Amino acid sequence: MKPSMNRCANLRWKGLYIQAECEPENDSSHDTALWCQHTYKCVGPDGQLVDEFECSPARKCYEQL
Repeated sequence: MKPSMNRCANLRWKGLYIQAECEPENDSSHDTALWCQHTYKCVGPDGQLVDEFECSPARKCYEQL
């Protein structure tokens, strides 16, 4: 399964802040720590988990990248 090409602008991961080759869509181990920029937690403002698949236009808190 490929991650959503409509990634939420509020989805964050460690690779954004350090020099790293790992990005969620290229991580085959699925152990990348992701969080929401709104809550700074692994759940979004809607109380649902955040990841590269779930943070999609189907959620009310979604903001297009």
